[in-house]
Amino acid sequence: MWRTSAFLLALAATSSFAASIPNARRSAKPVGKRQSTIVPQNDNTTSYAVDGTSLPEVDFDVGESYAGLMPISDEEDSPELFFWFFPSENPAAENEITIWLNGGPGCSSLEGLFQENGPVLWQWGTFKPVRNPWSWHNLTNMLYVEQPVGTGFTTGEPTATNEEMAADQFLGFFKNFVDTFGFHERSIYIAGESYAGKYIPYISNAMFDAEDTTYYNLESIMLIDPSLSEDIIQEEIPAVPFVDYWGPLLNLNESFLEDIHDRADACNFTSFIETYLVFPPPGPMPMPEESEECGLWGDILDAEFLINPCFNVYRITDTCPVLWDVLGFPGSFEYTPPGASVYFNRSDVQEAINAPVGATWALCSDGVLDQDTSPETALSVLPGVIEQTNKTIITHGTADYILLAQGSLLAIQNMTWEGEQGFQSEPADPFFVPYHEDQSVASLAGAGVMGTTHTERGLTWIEVNMAGHMLPQFVPSAMYRQLEFLLGRVESVTEDTPFTTLQTQ
Repeated sequence: MWRTSAFLLALAATSSFAASIPNARRSAKPVGKRQSTIVPQNDNTTSYAVDGTSLPEVDFDVGESYAGLMPISDEEDSPELFFWFFPSENPAAENEITIWLNGGPGCSSLEGLFQENGPVLWQWGTFKPVRNPWSWHNLTNMLYVEQPVGTGFTTGEPTATNEEMAADQFLGFFKNFVDTFGFHERSIYIAGESYAGKYIPYISNAMFDAEDTTYYNLESIMLIDPSLSEDIIQEEIPAVPFVDYWGPLLNLNESFLEDIHDRADACNFTSFIETYLVFPPPGPMPMPEESEECGLWGDILDAEFLINPCFNVYRITDTCPVLWDVLGFPGSFEYTPPGASVYFNRSDVQEAINAPVGATWALCSDGVLDQDTSPETALSVLPGVIEQTNKTIITHGTADYILLAQGSLLAIQNMTWEGEQGFQSEPADPFFVPYHEDQSVASLAGAGVMGTTHTERGLTWIEVNMAGHMLPQFVPSAMYRQLEFLLGRVESVTEDTPFTTLQTQ
């Protein structure tokens, strides 16, 4: 999840974590009814064990998992990050860990776990949690982390003012996690969405700088609908072409359309795209200046709310009514109907997952990296990370209005890696998702050609048609195939080979 503009910041969740709540980590307890475990059991690991049969409202065993608070340093009273780890039964995952991060800043990775790619799904407007056949832990060992300090169940005051500080916190946490569970020298993959487009490249850069493969043996990364560059690049300049692309769906009147096109021309946005969104690019892009007159993205948003009061910036195909979200944030604004409760604010849920009992949990917390002083990743650390990884994926949904796909391509075309700027050829290859037999009406997912893709010099771009901001939530099968590619289980996202696991065939 990404929070931007004064409008969305005003609507975002405002409850921040109460740091004074004591650590409620549970003592050793059984992992459930399984006769054996994937993770070696000792005093360190069993204290984090979660009974997969005891999650409130969940009427199935979610399997072996471990959750709780882990300090970011060895200092007394160190701040702690909350994590939830799901080991995989897939033999191919034995020597790897995949880390998942949501964005914000200050938005919890439990969103990704509970509504995107974890073993349990409780989607907007649905009756109950269901088993997720597209869970990423079918493929790899999955670690979900709430970070930086100040997010979700984390303890301590948020002190990070830039991405380098947040990355340092994460590396301290991850070193303690590896030591606790004995996961040394494992291959590391990192995936995340939205503001994680800032988190992940800086964390990756810090891992490479550490030169310590015992703890930080980073292989590849995947950035989903990511923040890569300034808002004017990823929101303002491509806003009018976005309206043109979606035309009838947005239903804007002729006089408004004429006005925004005239303003896009006057602000040089139209000529900017014509000049710089080409393959190969002509050279470095000048950074346009932002102004109130050229604030097209926000004006389009205001107009859409008049037409569709339930307009969802994360997936523009949504219409009224607003669906109840068990995490409290089902789209453009926070919404909790009378009598409802946010799942992770329930004390029985907190006790079941070794979270601080009585804590106030919010999907997105204020006060986290409010004044992020680090340069945008496409113009700083990301090119070097692309050069040092075996593979980097940037993937984007076309129905996302919070960050626009054309904006991500503009950021790529202004980025230089491996001695060349941008892609030399326009993305045009078909992105293919294997045909499959769906296991349940509750987890239907598409197949066939679902977008376009392109790879050059270690960077793969994937554009997914009709998909919103949270890609694993909206197109789970498409993201399952992309994860297989990230992990090296398939050679290309253009191939028509079946999925590599039995769970989804």
